Amino acid sequence: MTGELGQPRPPRWVVPLFGLGALILVPWVALLVVVLPSAHRAAHWDVAWAGFDVVLALLLLAVAVAAWRRSPWFEGAATAAATLLFVDAWFDVLTSSTQAELVVALVEAAFIEVPLAIICLLLARDAERRLYRPWVDRAESSPLVRGPSAVSPVRPFS
Repeated sequence: MTGELGQPRPPRWVVPLFGLGALILVPWVALLVVVLPSAHRAAHWDVAWAGFDVVLALLLLAVAVAAWRRSPWFEGAATAAATLLFVDAWFDVLTSSTQAELVVALVEAAFIEVPLAIICLLLARDAERRLYRPWVDRAESSPLVRGPSAVSPVRPFS
């Protein structure tokens, strides 16, 4: 199934399923805020954070390799890396247990994690534009596209 400009359209069940999931999360989040304690000691805290950082390192490596190989996976890897960088900054700041940890977390978030995440998102957007642009150019030069009655391509983020 294709949508506008021949772009693949997700299955019809995607919109209601994910919309329902988002709606269900609203009362769940409210319940968690009320029920969960503000402080909690967790077993394997070190393994959880080390594992998270291993995945983040692998994603950053995936961005580098995908960029080097000019892979179509670059956009997804950069977007995933940005997501984990934002999550890392969020949890580093919120789980700081001392004033010194909080200062380090804020400095890392402000000068490393958030700027790198923004760079990843900008790179992903640029990659999407570069992938989309040749398709639009081909559609505009196609003999099947004629005159003002033809549907003009929509350029995202323009």
